[in-house]
Amino acid sequence: MTAIRKRRAGVEDRWTRTVRQSDGTTKTEPSTNHGKGSRWRARYVDIDGREHEKLFPRKVDAQTWLDNQISDQVTGMWTDPAKSGVTFGTLAERWLGTKATRSPKTVAGYRSILDTIVLPRWRDVPLRDVRYEDLQVWVTGLSADGSVRFEGKGLSASRVRQTHQLIGAVLKFAVRAKHLPANVADGMDLPRLPETEQGYLTHDQLHRVAVASGRLRTLVLLLGYCGLRFGEAAALQVADVDVTARRIRVRRSVTYVRKTGLVEGPTKNHSSRTVPVPTFVARLLATEIGDREGSALVFTSARGGGYLTLGQARYTFQKATAVVDGCDGVRLHDLRHTCASLAISSGANVKVVQRLLGHKTAVLTLDRYGHLFPDDLDAVADAFDAAAEATAGGLRAVVS
Repeated sequence: MTAIRKRRAGVEDRWTRTVRQSDGTTKTEPSTNHGKGSRWRARYVDIDGREHEKLFPRKVDAQTWLDNQISDQVTGMWTDPAKSGVTFGTLAERWLGTKATRSPKTVAGYRSILDTIVLPRWRDVPLRDVRYEDLQVWVTGLSADGSVRFEGKGLSASRVRQTHQLIGAVLKFAVRAKHLPANVADGMDLPRLPETEQGYLTHDQLHRVAVASGRLRTLVLLLGYCGLRFGEAAALQVADVDVTARRIRVRRSVTYVRKTGLVEGPTKNHSSRTVPVPTFVARLLATEIGDREGSALVFTSARGGGYLTLGQARYTFQKATAVVDGCDGVRLHDLRHTCASLAISSGANVKVVQRLLGHKTAVLTLDRYGHLFPDDLDAVADAFDAAAEATAGGLRAVVS
């Protein structure tokens, strides 16, 4: 077992040595290293018992470096020089290995961003050489020039932000593992996300699009009135639907994973929820289900059963919206927005809408649909007018 070195630090002169004389006195004389290399050696033993050293031509420089190392250890900012020499690519793979518990789609997304955008530029760069200035210039350039693999084709604002978020996560992992003293990805300027126009169908439009969707009529109405994500609807099993109580238990979701195919897993927020079903939709679901077993899928692919894919549903939905007035260009995901809009217009409060859609917090619901809730601005202004008039009347009475 290797003995752990005791904590110590100091600066020594490599060109001289102290020799004890026979009479007990000491004198300084040239060492075997005299005139060779840098004269001053600063060294210290770190918190793990490992010794580090660095040579300097001037004593003052050696002492300054040593003082900084000791100070960083005291303040918790110290990092092992050997660890900071690890390449970004090596640490990124270690970081990705810690995400095994994430959903397959999430991990595949990380893998794609690393392979196509990040690693071609930063794979072989030591962590200590990843500098804020270089990283900021590169991130900004992604919007105009793209990555090494997609040179000349600028990335979307969303993709640039995803890339920055991933790099920041890797560097945060490096800081916590004592490879770096700070995360240089913090505080960077990022492109703004463009405002996306959300589509909302009226009750009449929703029913017309559903009828035009043919065999997917029930699915369209379910998405528009129950607020399920498409992956949640595609994973619905007969046992999840209670047509008598008019309730659906949303417990799982199915999604496409690159190089893997369709994968079933938990919902987006890893939590189940129960949503209400309008009577007319429940009747359609009862017809859709028939006498099938509880483990059977409610909605299946027209190509020999199995999961209904997003591509198949989008194709049918786009054909349907194209023939209904005012609906051309509405996306399948807009049915979820439609559910929120119709629920709010019927008087549902924010907490009800949150539970219906399966949002993690009511804040998210308000951020996305707050503009749809009726406001009391006119009522507030009218109240101010009434108060001001009453005050003015009282003052006139006092004066008179």
